Amino acid sequence: MREPLFGHLNTRPFLRNTLRLAALAIALAVSGTGLQAQTQTGSILPGATQPVVPVGVAKPIMGWVRFCEQNPAECAVDPSEPAKMNLSAKDWQTLNRINQQVNADIKAKTDKDHWGIDDVWDFAEDGYGDCEDYQLVKRKRLVEAGFSRRALRMTVVIDEEGAGHAVMMVRTTRGDFILDNKCNAILPWHKTGYTYIKREGDEGSTWASLGGRTSPTMTANQ
Repeated sequence: MREPLFGHLNTRPFLRNTLRLAALAIALAVSGTGLQAQTQTGSILPGATQPVVPVGVAKPIMGWVRFCEQNPAECAVDPSEPAKMNLSAKDWQTLNRINQQVNADIKAKTDKDHWGIDDVWDFAEDGYGDCEDYQLVKRKRLVEAGFSRRALRMTVVIDEEGAGHAVMMVRTTRGDFILDNKCNAILPWHKTGYTYIKREGDEGSTWASLGGRTSPTMTANQ
């Protein structure tokens, strides 16, 4: 007679425990997958971090100046609006949704290839644009969704390739977060790998210098 598979072990309790462990492992795996999906879709609020601290004033980018001459309402600062928003889970979902939608909707094209000249800031109405155009469209859509324009600041950085790059800094009570056309993930400012030069001011037409603060933690593509 063939020996039982587990010898003289009473297999029923063992099998019951094995099945329980297997069920628990499956439940944990499903739960982990759900949590990952929630994080990717932006339904979980990020942890609070320290904001970037301006170190003085700075001149605005000339492309921004020309954009403001053509679109003064987009550049007006309303001091009655909050400079930092109280970030809710719904707000975080909206930020992620609009960031990803605009990144998908616009096809990257340099100003030189697009217009024949450098540094043209606009709303990419023909579906093509470069870094600042992505961010202007995002800000326009976020303001239409009820966000404070004053908390959505156009920002100039040096990217991982040593080139000038425009992103949008969302100023919140949980810290400053970056919307970027290079990355669908919205990261805290200090986890982008960028060097921060200046950003749109909170009080008027003057921009704020960020003093070349460097984010050493990771690159924007991570």
